[in-house]
Amino acid sequence: MNVPIVGVDVYPLDFFTNCGKIRFSCWDTAGHEEFCGQRNGYCNGGQCAIIMFDVTARLTYVNVPTWHRMLYRVHENILIVLCGNKVDVKNRQVKAKQVTFHRKKNLQYYEISAQSYYNFEKPFLYLARKFAGDPNLHFVECPALAPPEVRVDLAAHQQHEAELAQAASQPLPDDDDAL
Repeated sequence: MNVPIVGVDVYPLDFFTNCGKIRFSCWDTAGHEEFCGQRNGYCNGGQCAIIMFDVTARLTYVNVPTWHRMLYRVHENILIVLCGNKVDVKNRQVKAKQVTFHRKKNLQYYEISAQSYYNFEKPFLYLARKFAGDPNLHFVECPALAPPEVRVDLAAHQQHEAELAQAASQPLPDDDDAL
């Protein structure tokens, strides 16, 4: 069951690396427009951000440039990762070839599932490596998480990965209308 966030929920998330423990204080802010004004205060002082959109809801991807501008306006040197969530759901509305914003803004992009934990650690590993300045940093154990609520269809996932790789090799559209 998806319960919308009203304001912000804060979660500490610990990862154990070959260089020691790293704690991310994750501020999960509301994606709904009526709470947009509150987000600026939450982002002030942040060192990194994950912009997450729902691959089953096209409007969430259309809003990515707005979230990016808002983050950049509040903190122009913030490190940002883009994530497409719910890649384990069958009715995907945002196809891999349509996801081009990260390439235009030179952002790292990951396809994940927060529900099944598929690839959930990848954006955190990327951010940890950037902050540590060590491309060889790696996680040595997983954080303790509740069991996943769904299982990933591996065949469908391999197809999505192939589509994503193919899309990355395509030229970028000339304008932002492609969003």
